[in-house]
Formats: sequence, structure tokens, C-alpha cells
Amino acid sequence: MKIFNEISAFYTKKMPFVVYRKPNSDIISGLFMLDDVVSYTDTFSEKGFVFAPFDSDEKVILFPLEKSNFISESFSSSKISSNEKEFFVDDNSKHYHIKVVEKAKDKINKTDLRKVVVSRKEKIKLANFDVLDVYQKLLHNYQNAFVYVWFHPKVGLWLSATPETLLDIENSFFKTMSLAGTQVYQDSENVVWKSKELEEQQLVTDFIKKQVKDISYNLKIEKTKTIRAGDLLHLKTKVTGNLKEKSTLKELIRALHPTPAVCGLPRDIAKEFILKNENYNRSFYTGFLGEINLDDKNLKSKNSSLFVNLRCMEVQDKKIFIYVGGGITKDSNAKKEWEETVSKSKTMKKAL
Repeated sequence: MKIFNEISAFYTKKMPFVVYRKPNSDIISGLFMLDDVVSYTDTFSEKGFVFAPFDSDEKVILFPLEKSNFISESFSSSKISSNEKEFFVDDNSKHYHIKVVEKAKDKINKTDLRKVVVSRKEKIKLANFDVLDVYQKLLHNYQNAFVYVWFHPKVGLWLSATPETLLDIENSFFKTMSLAGTQVYQDSENVVWKSKELEEQQLVTDFIKKQVKDISYNLKIEKTKTIRAGDLLHLKTKVTGNLKEKSTLKELIRALHPTPAVCGLPRDIAKEFILKNENYNRSFYTGFLGEINLDDKNLKSKNSSLFVNLRCMEVQDKKIFIYVGGGITKDSNAKKEWEETVSKSKTMKKAL
């Protein structure tokens, strides 16, 4: 495929690009930049592809459509089996994560904080990293995820197979979702969820409803379902509505990001706890990325399609950083929360 050849060529030349496939799609698309200038947006009014950090006070990187070659090709995937290598997590990382989870529970019990997402960054050393090989494994093995590879020589290399949509919008009609709760898939999606996961899911749904009520109409909340993402199961609730005529894409993005699924509630208190206690910079993990304002040739409509940057890895030379986390509420068990992050890390590890 031409698009795979371009990935190899641009990565070798150290030129910026992004290649992505939307969930359950057979189309793979890419923007290959004509220069290596770092562009930003704060209006979300341009056409192109955005890459935004977790911290909404930081700048959002834009790959402008007008400064790129856009390629789109058909792609069929089939599951690839790989020899699973055992990656060991050091005990210091485990002890620190458990300590932060306990601290979060203490804060929840003593303050207005109801939920906070505690995450960690895991370093893996790999003798050889083949960007195209890893990306193709992600494409083949995670059909129902948004799978991307994003590179800028002045920023870094990121890959992900994320199960979470932040926002789909066509003209004024938008779709979003609340996604929370995790358990390991064991041959069936017909599972029982505990009150901790159900409450966590409801918090996210209620937050979305409250945040968009003043800028939208026709708001509809669907019944919560269990969905599969690789070897994990999550609770998902679809939310749809229309953006009011005088409201903007920027307002909608700022209302939703960061959601309680990646930050917590109340958002300001949770974000403050995260920045103070996680002991590392999340960077683009739990940020968002995707197309903005691209015209659909068939419908003649403006589309934006944004995804939350979960199940991701960052590559620096021969070092690979995998980012994982989980939502903490008053009912959380610190040891189980650690085990959940270990399960989530396997999404990226399988591709390595």
C-alpha cells in the first residue's frame, strides 16, 4: 500500500505525518506534511488534524490540510498472532501507584472530590522498534478502535488503539460517549458490573449532560451497553444532540475535555490532584486527536471526528513509554486498580 510506503519514507526523512483508521472502518487515511513547522490552533476553525494534550491550558498541535498531502486507501484487516514477550513492571512503580490511589481515596473521603483518574507511565526497553510493523499489528488486532501513528520530529512519535470517542460532529449534529468501568474479557460480553463501575459510568454520563445542556438541543442519552476493546470490557453510553446555531466546535470541545473518564469530578479539583500527585507529565496521554472540519464529498457537510488518546505509547529512541490509568472512587481497591492498569498495558505490549 502506498500509505505504508509513505510512513516508512517520512519517518526515515524525519518529516511530520499522521496515519489513522476509524473504528470498524476499512479506510485508512493519512496527512503527510510538506514542511516541519509546528502549527497550533486555539479556535478549531481550520481544516486538518489536531493533536491535543491532557492539560487544556497547553497548546493544541494542528497538521493543516492545506500544508499536507492527504492519502486515503481501502484496507482489510485480519488478526495477527504474535509471540507474546513478557514485560516486567518494577515494584517501585507498583508501590507508588498504590500509594497515589490510597491518597486519592483519602481525598475523596475528606473533600468534594468524587472521582479522580490516577495514571502511570511505564518504560520499556526494546532493542529494535519498527514503526510500520507495530502500527500494522495494532491495525489488524484492534478493528473496533481508532488506531493511529503520529509523528513530528520536534514533538515525538505516538501510537495508539483507543476505544473512546470524544466527539463526532456533522454540521450541527454531534455524538459523544461516556466510557468507564473495566474488566477482563473472558469469552463473553454478558457480564455483571459492580456498583463501583456503574456509579463511575453514571458520573461521566451526568457530567456530559450538564456540560453540553446550554450549548445544545435535542439531547438524547441511550441505554448503557457493555463493549469489548481488545481483551477488555467497558461500559459505554452514547449521547447525541445538536449544537445551537451560535455555539462553536471550540465551545463543545472545551465543555467535554477532559471528561471524568480521564480526569475526574469535579474537574478542577481532580485535575489539580493529578498534576500534583502523578509525579510525571501526561503530555498527550488522555488528550484528544482527530480530524477537524473536513468536508464529506458525498454529503457536502463539515465533519469533525475526535478521539481520546488512551491505550497509547510514546517512542523515544529505543525507549518506549506506555501510559495507563483508571478511575478512582470511594469504593476503589488500590491493589485491583493496579491490576487494571497492568491489563490495560497489554494492549500496547501485544504490538511489541
